[in-house]
Parts: sequence; C-alpha cells; structure tokens
Amino acid sequence: MLLSLFPDLITDNLSMLTGLNHLTLAVTDLARSIDFYQQQLGLRLHARWDKGAYFSCGDLWLCLSVDAVVTEKRDYTHYAFSIAASEFAGFVARLEAQGAEVWKNNKSEGESFYFLDPDGHQLEIHVGDLAQRLAACREKPYSGMVFFD
Repeated sequence: MLLSLFPDLITDNLSMLTGLNHLTLAVTDLARSIDFYQQQLGLRLHARWDKGAYFSCGDLWLCLSVDAVVTEKRDYTHYAFSIAASEFAGFVARLEAQGAEVWKNNKSEGESFYFLDPDGHQLEIHVGDLAQRLAACREKPYSGMVFFD
C-alpha cells in the first residue's frame, strides 16, 4: 500500500547508497586471523587493538572483531575478492600450499577459488566483474533469469 502511494520511495532511497562501506567478520583468535588476512591474502593492516583489527583491500574496509563464538553457517553466503587473471594461478597455488580448505568447486563464469578462513568464513578469489558475469549469463541464462538493463 505504501508503495502505491509513494512509487518513487524505493528508487529515491536506493539512489542515496554509494557502495559497500565495510565488512565485519567475527573471529575467535585475533592473532591467527590477522596473520591469515595480512600474510596469506595480502590485505593491508591499518590498526589492531585487543578485540579487533582494521584492514583494507582496494576500497573495501574489513574489520575483524573478536567474538567468543563464531556461528558456523553453511549456506551460499560468501565474500569474494577480486584478482587479476595474470595473478590468479600463482595466488591459488600459494593458498593451496598453505593448506587452504576448499568449500566449493567453481561452476560459474570466470576463474574462482572458494576457500575458508580460519574461522570458517566462506571466501572466494574471483577473476572478472559484473559486466563479464552478465555477458556470460546473456549467452547462457540461469533458469528464470530476467535482465533489467
């Protein structure tokens, strides 16, 4: 009912968003997680304190926050990091050599490596962007897929 009275409500509010501000991940062992994100993934560490740390990866601000328990969740929710095609194979080989635990095999467009962080957060290293994904989907759409642009 509200949308029928104010049809521009959703469009106007969504246009105010400019991007993803930050991502916060709960961790149980801060030192282990700092080592993983800094040494294994190469994120830039900006600050740390007793219960957390701030990193950056491109424009993404990543916060690690100590929590006594990290809930294990095994759905498709995951966090994907971009990587250049020329860097993909070497980066994945390094992660595999360091014992990265794979949680999914890639079945979609673009090279991807799906692995877990020390607290079981599902991560992905991906080559490509939304434009490339949409182009691939236009060639071979998912069941019921509709395009809006």
